[in-house]
Parts: sequence; C-alpha cells; structure tokens
Amino acid sequence: MKELETKIGIINPLENGGDCFEPVVRYGLKVCQLVSWDVSQATDDVADTVAAAAAKAGVRIAAFWAGVPGPQVWNFVEGPLTLGIVPEAFRAERVAALKRWADFAARIGTPAIITHCGFIPENMTDPEYSPVVDAIREVAQYCADRGLEFWLETGQETPVVLLRTIERVGTGNIGLNFDPANLIMYGKGNPIDALDTVGDYVRNIHVKDGMYPISGDSLGEEVRPGLGRVQFPELVRKLLDRGFTGDWIIEREIHGEQQEKDIRQTIADLNRWAAAEDSEQ
Repeated sequence: MKELETKIGIINPLENGGDCFEPVVRYGLKVCQLVSWDVSQATDDVADTVAAAAAKAGVRIAAFWAGVPGPQVWNFVEGPLTLGIVPEAFRAERVAALKRWADFAARIGTPAIITHCGFIPENMTDPEYSPVVDAIREVAQYCADRGLEFWLETGQETPVVLLRTIERVGTGNIGLNFDPANLIMYGKGNPIDALDTVGDYVRNIHVKDGMYPISGDSLGEEVRPGLGRVQFPELVRKLLDRGFTGDWIIEREIHGEQQEKDIRQTIADLNRWAAAEDSEQ
C-alpha cells in the first residue's frame, strides 16, 4: 500500500517568533510548508528559533512559501497589476524580498522557497516577458548559489507558459509547487492534463480543490478537496504512476472549526485515494 502519512502536511504560518509548529502536531502530522508575508521576520534569530522548534516538534519543513511586500489582489482585474514579480512597479523590491527569504530558508534547512510569480505574459514576444524571465532567473540563481531550489506555484499561468519560462530561465533548480485548484480557479487548465506538459517539474503539491470561474472578473470558488473539479482520485493516481515522491500539503482557505474538520477529512481522503490507486495495480 502506498501510504502517504510521512508526506502529508499543512500550510503553517510563521508566528510566535518561530515557535509555531503546534498546529502541525495537533493534526498528527510531521510535515508542513512554512509561510510568511512579513519580510521583517527573515532574520537569523527567527530562523534559529524555527529550526530548533521544528526539531523539537519532530516536524520537517518541506519548503518555505515566501510572501512579498506590496498590494496583492487575487482577481483578474487588479491581479495582473499587483501579483508577484510581474508588475514592474514592485519587481525590484520583491526580488530583494525573495532573496532575503532564500537566506532564511537556507538557514532553517528547508530545500526550497516558493512564490507566485504573477500573470506571466502568455505571448513570448510581449516586451514585458523577457524582463520577467530575467527576474525569475535572478532569484533562481540566488537560490542555487545557496543550495536551494525555487518553486513556482501554479495559478496565474497556463501550463505551457510555465514550461516555456522554466526552459528560458535555464538555471536547473526551478520546480513547481503544483496547485491543481488554482489551475481551475484561474481558468488556466485541467490539472490532470497539465501533468503531461509540466509533470517533470512538479516537486510539491497543494492539496486544494475549486471550481471554474463563472465571472470574467473573479476567480472560481475554493472548496474542500474532493468536492470540486480537480478529480483528486485520478490526480493522485497519475502523480503516483509518474513516480511523484514529494509532499502533499493541504491548503483549505477558510478559518475556524470548519477548516479543521475539512483538513482532517482530507488527510483521511488522501490516504484512501492512494490506497485505491495501489489496489488497482
């Protein structure tokens, strides 16, 4: 049986000065993806606290999700102007922030940083495309120099744009934090089919589900994994058949009691989906 217990984790915010792993332990898990949008936390003291607290809790930090300063509007109207390192107005500041997070990630001993790069131009002849590639390369090379990978979270880009960009960056340490719900919620592709295009670069999974957009201005709705359009049993089967051995990081973008119930249900569902895949072989 392909048990996933040691590979299932949650999104875990960097809080309490770095001593922040109680939520992971509460779910009975050993893995998390640490996240912060506050670059002022990217200090050696906080990093040392994180490393010590993770070791004490027996939690492995699969990657660090690196937030950047400035406005972030998650829709189709203002999103292209505010998200990631695509908007020129914020690019230099955000590249600098990602480098600070890379130093932080190296100090805590996690293998990669992750971020959304933004609405990367789909037309490779767009004059804005090459500067975005250059910015991604700058961050990726900085990471490589510190023994890290740089993982792009899927969302605002089609699979072929991601593939094209990874090829053009060319540093050899670019991977994907594959969020299947985002591909659907942004209307950018079917995640199962997307693996045919970018599957070789998938390093980490966000276990999240969602619906396709029903408005030209707003993203589709996020829902509990298994209730949306991702088709998780088939996705799990295809990833495992491709030899995926990375982590499955549950992301449920609500709060409170229902979030905890949904995360616990998803832990059980992930193991059930993996077991079903194994029984078919």
